[in-house]
Amino acid sequence: SQVDLFPDDKCATPAKLTWKLPKPFGAPFTIDKLEMDKGGKFKLEASKDAVIPGLKVECKTDLADFNKVVIVDTYTGIKDAQCIFECKATNPMDFVAEATYDKGATTCGLKFGAAVLKGGLPDFGARFASGPFFCSLMATKGLSTFDVAASYKATPEVKVAASCQATAKGGLGAAQVGAVCKGLYKVKVALDGSACVSMKHNVAPGFSLLGGLKYGSKGVTYGCQLSIE
Repeated sequence: SQVDLFPDDKCATPAKLTWKLPKPFGAPFTIDKLEMDKGGKFKLEASKDAVIPGLKVECKTDLADFNKVVIVDTYTGIKDAQCIFECKATNPMDFVAEATYDKGATTCGLKFGAAVLKGGLPDFGARFASGPFFCSLMATKGLSTFDVAASYKATPEVKVAASCQATAKGGLGAAQVGAVCKGLYKVKVALDGSACVSMKHNVAPGFSLLGGLKYGSKGVTYGCQLSIE
């Protein structure tokens, strides 16, 4: 359990009481989180594994409004696949569902809500990761908006990446490429003609200096940041 005592008005840290109760009083479910904040508002999350083989059922509520109770069903009974169905307990048609499938280095998935029952299209996503290479594709808003990203670890110290967004009607809307060296030196160039560079210098343990410069439509801007941890 996590216990934060209620503070006085001078304390800047929000207070809350949080418990986790595995199978309380011998019940066949687990209370994953029971939380009360300093305003007396509650959050409850409970779950039950193996309702049937591969199925986990979760319940989330604020213990105040039954219409806000959310049920989440997660099914992993199919090898390399996962299906999730989330809905309001009082209105199952107000739902979000998603399914993902892994095959080797590739993962793909679908996500959709009640609009799909009226002819809407689901969101689609796919990713591929193999060794130093990674790429992903997201198609959302009725398969009308596309986001593509890719990265490649050229050496143990250098990583390059690129991303872009396009729409079915407007074509390519945004794109950028960048590189990072040793996690300290960064450069990025965007389709709109802007470019920026930054450098981080670790002066001493817990003490670093970050400087950067950007060129864009408003000219050149630059800045410096000092961090103490």
